[in-house]
Amino acid sequence: MGDADKQAAFMKEIQARFDKKLREQEISVVEYWKLQLDKLITMRPEGIASLQLQMKRISDMMANRIKMLKKE
Repeated sequence: MGDADKQAAFMKEIQARFDKKLREQEISVVEYWKLQLDKLITMRPEGIASLQLQMKRISDMMANRIKMLKKE
């Protein structure tokens, strides 16, 4: 196996690890926001106004997180 083959294999391994980590992080993010929505569903808010207020709270949480991620 030549140096070029070793380097290609190494890069392929690094890419596979990166892709796996990225998938794990995406799963974690989706699970977190699903949990937030599941909490909202189980709350059974009284009327549309209460539901909208809770949805706005979740939306604000998401906006804050996006803002923090963009700063990094």
